[in-house]
Amino acid sequence: MTRRTEWPGDSPDSSRAEKELSPKDPAERARAICLRLLTGTPRTRRQLRDALHKRDIPEDVADEVLSRFEDVGLIDDAVFADAWVESRHHGRGLARRALARELRTKGVDPELIDQAVGRLDMDQEETTARELVDRKLRATRGLDRDRRLRRLAGMLARKGYPEGMALRVVRQALEEEGEDVEDLGEGLY
Repeated sequence: MTRRTEWPGDSPDSSRAEKELSPKDPAERARAICLRLLTGTPRTRRQLRDALHKRDIPEDVADEVLSRFEDVGLIDDAVFADAWVESRHHGRGLARRALARELRTKGVDPELIDQAVGRLDMDQEETTARELVDRKLRATRGLDRDRRLRRLAGMLARKGYPEGMALRVVRQALEEEGEDVEDLGEGLY
């Protein structure tokens, strides 16, 4: 049986363990914390700042270390936002609105968010919505038409698609299956 090595941050006592294992110099501790966090996955400046704050790194030291990490390219919120949009749109089918909301929670600057989600055009977003509906359509067979519409449109709404687009895409998909969609979706929302 192999024994797993615990790293600082793996256990509930991670802050105490980190202080014991890290150098006394706050700047060295801040660099070590940031490098460890960046090893697993890219992070935004705010995510790293929050992590340093939780570990009692003085704000001026944190800002200095984070600025240096930005200077050498280890932190780049614009690159993070672009990669996030690409990954989450293609991987989970999220629309611009949901992607912008996620990036805001990660502390990305609103201007960078606008640039990143702006790379998705309406046609690309609608194509993804159609693909999502096509994948779920089979699972709704056997349900009545209105219930199918609510389920499929609700799925798109949770992924951030605008109401009009969601209804249009679902109606087209149901119509292609032979459903009567003339009065479908009125008063749904």
